[in-house]
Amino acid sequence: MAISTPNIGSGLPINDIISKLMTVESAPLAQYDKKSASALGQVSAFGNLSGALGTFQSALSGLTSLGSFQTMSALPGDASIFNATANGTAKAGSYKINVTQVAQPQTLASNGFKSTTAAIGVGAKTTINFSLGTVSKGTFGINGTALGASLSTGGLTPGALSINGTAIATDGTTRSARLLADAINAKSSTTGVSAKAAPTVTSATLFGNAGASNFGNVDTSGGGTYSLSVGGVEIAVQGENVAGGATGAVTAASIDAALTGNTSVARALADANITVSGTAADGTLRFTNADGSNVAIAEAVSGSVTGGIGNSGGQANIGSSTTAVGSISLISNDGSPISVAGSNPAGAGLTPGVGGAYQDAVFTADSDRTSGNVVIDSTNNSLQEIVNAINKGGFGVTASIVSDGSSGTDAKPNRLILTSTSTGESSTMKITLAGTNGEPPDPALVDLLSYDPGGVQNMNQKMAASDTKATVNGIDVTSSSNTISGAITGVTINAIKTGNSTLAVNKDTAALTTSVNGFVKAYNDLNNQFTSLGGYNEETKTGGPLLGDSTLRNLQATIRRQMTASLTGLQGTSLTSLSQIGIAFQKDGSLVLDNSKLQKAIDNNYNDIAGLFAAVGRSTDPDIKFVSSTSKTGAGDYAINITQLATKGTLQGTNVLPAETVIGANTTWSVTLDDTEPTSASNTATISIPEGSYNPSQLAAALQSSINGVSAFSSKGSTVAATVGTDGKLKLESTNYGSKSNISITMTTGTDTSAVFGTGTSVKGKDVAGTIGEYAASGDGQTLTGMPGGPVEGLKLTVAGETTGARGSFGFSQGYAYQLNTLASGYLGAGGAITSRTKGLNDAVKGITAQRDKFAARLVEVEARYRKQYSALDTMIANLNSTQSFLTQQLASLASVK
Repeated sequence: MAISTPNIGSGLPINDIISKLMTVESAPLAQYDKKSASALGQVSAFGNLSGALGTFQSALSGLTSLGSFQTMSALPGDASIFNATANGTAKAGSYKINVTQVAQPQTLASNGFKSTTAAIGVGAKTTINFSLGTVSKGTFGINGTALGASLSTGGLTPGALSINGTAIATDGTTRSARLLADAINAKSSTTGVSAKAAPTVTSATLFGNAGASNFGNVDTSGGGTYSLSVGGVEIAVQGENVAGGATGAVTAASIDAALTGNTSVARALADANITVSGTAADGTLRFTNADGSNVAIAEAVSGSVTGGIGNSGGQANIGSSTTAVGSISLISNDGSPISVAGSNPAGAGLTPGVGGAYQDAVFTADSDRTSGNVVIDSTNNSLQEIVNAINKGGFGVTASIVSDGSSGTDAKPNRLILTSTSTGESSTMKITLAGTNGEPPDPALVDLLSYDPGGVQNMNQKMAASDTKATVNGIDVTSSSNTISGAITGVTINAIKTGNSTLAVNKDTAALTTSVNGFVKAYNDLNNQFTSLGGYNEETKTGGPLLGDSTLRNLQATIRRQMTASLTGLQGTSLTSLSQIGIAFQKDGSLVLDNSKLQKAIDNNYNDIAGLFAAVGRSTDPDIKFVSSTSKTGAGDYAINITQLATKGTLQGTNVLPAETVIGANTTWSVTLDDTEPTSASNTATISIPEGSYNPSQLAAALQSSINGVSAFSSKGSTVAATVGTDGKLKLESTNYGSKSNISITMTTGTDTSAVFGTGTSVKGKDVAGTIGEYAASGDGQTLTGMPGGPVEGLKLTVAGETTGARGSFGFSQGYAYQLNTLASGYLGAGGAITSRTKGLNDAVKGITAQRDKFAARLVEVEARYRKQYSALDTMIANLNSTQSFLTQQLASLASVK
């Protein structure tokens, strides 16, 4: 290949010439770069605008709901006792709150077990049913036995008895059940235990046995005297020289006569709080002191006397004295176990240790609480496996194992602990066990788990289920949880511990002012970006990157137009513009807040200020509630017309339930609740109804709690209500509304469903139907939603009540914050103006880049052509130069020849 070196032959500066030519040729590249830089600058500017608008939208998002403005403060005087919150419906006021009890769940504990994995019992298949309810009547505590024999004379020594770690003040004067109960009750505020003295009753055999009297006719014919007193009241007396049975002699019959009717003896005994039962004649005479005071019976004898108590055979009577002593029972004030100790608790008729049980109580199942069954057999009858089975049930009871830490060969440290998952008095457990196919339940499991507050209690209550109890300005209120709602309108109180405190509920004007100032700041920050991006600086004579841009101008104009227009659709308020609360535009386009105007609006229209900012819906019918709206929902007043109310799915029985319905052993029913189309297996479950005899209300409660105890139902929000009508027929009803609400039951094993429901059939629920402002709406349960295509599109209402037809009107308004938030979403969305404009600019940049690249490629060709042309010129000139030199030489030679 030949080597080409420009200008060697010709001497021309070819490279310089070509460089200058290419400089001229490439001049359009700068224009391409300028156009690209301009477009990229606008892309960056729109990025800044998008960020500013996004920040503006974020600031507005918290101002589009009523809660940002209709705020109330609830401040307790002592926040360690309770805390509280208030919503916009609360009214300002001061309240005195006294929390006397805080809700808690019930906790039961078993006796100890050596191992958590060893089998319990023989593995007999046993169904364990857990139901939750309330305990009424009766008490929780310890029943003592008769007080020590020596107490009536020597009392109870100091330190003999302590309860829950507190010594009871006793001494030599504590000589009766009543006095002992008084001593215990004096410490009740410390121990949490009160005492009740049982009535003191004299011995059933004191005057006889088996219907025969042992009281012999008193004979003082030998010169003696006799008197009989009860509780210090002389009820019979006989002087000297009176033969047995003679007129005036003391006999069983004469004693009965003295005690019968309005006699002086009877009145004296009544004054001493002593009542009489039985007769001396048949040996059943007994004396009772209802307050637990001792009853002393004494025979006073002088000289020679025969007959009297225990001397029916005419034996000599030398006098006698006996004192009947009562017993006490301890009552736990909160259902907690009672600890008994001291140097001589037996003297008080008590056994040292920790214990307690319900006495004479009645358990009533709560139909609103879930119930459920677990089956234990030889495959899962260890303590740990029983815990697993209970926890898997998910029916309101949790199980665990707690070790008390004891050790040694005979130690049994492991205890089964059962706790109701919910608090409240209705969370008390009843645990029943049943065998299978007529066989009894496993006895070991019965010993472990059987628990009935109204019967056998093989588990020990460690903590009683209780409600929160309090007074609000002296009015008693209760709650099954630590939360008290409804006692004060719009206020929720969360109890922490017992005690007294005040509660001040006030308008949270600071929060409202912060929200309004937040709105003003959010707009001003955005306006500053508008000025930076699209304004013109007179001093520097420069404009922003979006100066004159139509997208920016339209956004500014739309925002200002929305903020200066009056709101429509607001009902019952005079506030329809921002200027009424002191927000106004300044000359530079920013907003300013007049705090005095805002304060005046707060004072006079506090609850209406929210409507200026948030989406608000208000109905003239209190049973029609606003749920939500969309950006397509138009403001306005819309007439509501309901053609169909929402209903619930039901199963109505046709049988009048008898006084007692017997449910047989191993009764299981298949329940389908709120099934869908097509049907889903998850909407069907099998329930077990415990064997037994049920009155109508008990049957309804058992069925409702069994169904609601199915976790597959409750997890998706499906529950039922079981009621017995005035006609005595049972009805099951889904608690949900609409076409998806339904319930059906079929028998699987045991008692047939016809025993309860007869020939009753299931009826599906219906969705609400109607129009909003004469525009079409779709129903889903109780929810009515405006259909697309009209101004009510996306407007969602819940319709309750019992009336069809015209239901008043519904006013809907989009507050300024809500409107601007929607506007920002429109500009920032995937199809929004800023997004579209940015995409267009980026596409333009790509086009400019492609054109520049194409032009640059052509410049390479131009330069190559120039080089080819100038190389040829260079060669031609070089050749001419060579010819010139040759000719010059030749001419010179010719000249020399001459």
